[in-house]
Amino acid sequence: MKRLYLTLLIAAMAIAIAACGSKDDTKSASSPKPGAMASASPATASPTPASASPSASTTPAAKVELTVSAAASLTDALNEIGKKYEASHANVKLAFNYGASGTLQQQIEQGAPADLFLSAASKNMKTLVDKQLVDAGKQRNLLSNELVVVVPADSKLTLTGVADLAKPEVKVLSVGIPESVPAGQYAKDALTNAKLWDSLQSKTVQAKDVKAVLQTVETGNAEAGFVYKSDALTSTKAKIAFTVTPGTYGAIEYPIGIVKATKNAKETEELYNYLQSKEALDIFVKYGFVVPK
Repeated sequence: MKRLYLTLLIAAMAIAIAACGSKDDTKSASSPKPGAMASASPATASPTPASASPSASTTPAAKVELTVSAAASLTDALNEIGKKYEASHANVKLAFNYGASGTLQQQIEQGAPADLFLSAASKNMKTLVDKQLVDAGKQRNLLSNELVVVVPADSKLTLTGVADLAKPEVKVLSVGIPESVPAGQYAKDALTNAKLWDSLQSKTVQAKDVKAVLQTVETGNAEAGFVYKSDALTSTKAKIAFTVTPGTYGAIEYPIGIVKATKNAKETEELYNYLQSKEALDIFVKYGFVVPK
């Protein structure tokens, strides 16, 4: 009897173990192993948009930078013209190099980068043409100007001509360096014509360019100074005392020319032509320059 009971118990246990194994197999077959989802077919992945293709370039074209070496007296007018030009020429960036015309001429002679040159005196342009640094066929007179004497805006001095600069009330007279600043040379010519250049040397101070002359008067460090009419009209801290008599100094001309060493001939010529357009000339006139007829 005991033997029969033991035999039945063993048989029952074997059936139970077999049943458990069947459940584990079923569970194993229905449950994916860890990482199984990562092996999904690429066909189920979203296609890459065509616009994201690395071959499609979205980098904007590089701008062409043009360096314009220009007389300091042209600063205000050219700054306004430059903004207007860049707004309509997205591929061009203008870099202005302002200074005394003689200094700019020397820079170009020494190989300094420049695409266009605007001088306040014909002699500076002529020198560069003679040295074949500016194309004779790509230069011309663009503007003219007048020479005036300015005093501080609150000055009580009464000056009506160059002879009045000898008055003791004029303790300091500012002029540009004649050797490098055209306005300074024009001032020297006018004073020499009046036989005053030598006698006024004791109270004359020389500035690096015409803008520096104007600043010296504006700050009250000089009672009077020789500048261009266009410079005087831009100032609220200085006023015109008198216009220097024409004919006592050389004609003030502003030539423009293309520097032969330019690496951007096409863009430079386009700017050269634009500066001679009515749109640009109207701005020059607004700042007190005169367009030659």
